[in-house]
Amino acid sequence: MIDNEKLALSLRAFAADRDWDQFHTPKNLASAIAVESSELLEIFQWSRGQKEWSDLDSPEIRARTEEELADILLYLIRFADKAGIDLQLAAEKKLALNAEKYPVERFKGSDKKYNEKVE
Repeated sequence: MIDNEKLALSLRAFAADRDWDQFHTPKNLASAIAVESSELLEIFQWSRGQKEWSDLDSPEIRARTEEELADILLYLIRFADKAGIDLQLAAEKKLALNAEKYPVERFKGSDKKYNEKVE
């Protein structure tokens, strides 16, 4: 289980120690999340990870993936902390909305978007 509060406190201290809070603007943190997400995607560019999870059996790929996921998580928590957003609550709300948009009886086994016709 991820302790968002503990990580947020650690990130606050990390940024304060380096006087980086001034650079943690919404645009900069959102950009950092996007860049780190792109770096995760780069690991699996072309054929890796398209059908199986077995690529993560490679120690090198696993280590790179862990680093990028950690970067994404840390920037996400930092953004939410600076914005005063409770990630747990936001995620629970989003799951409830998705459950409404994608009812099991209509979307089970389907990769269609909620506004596409499901056969």
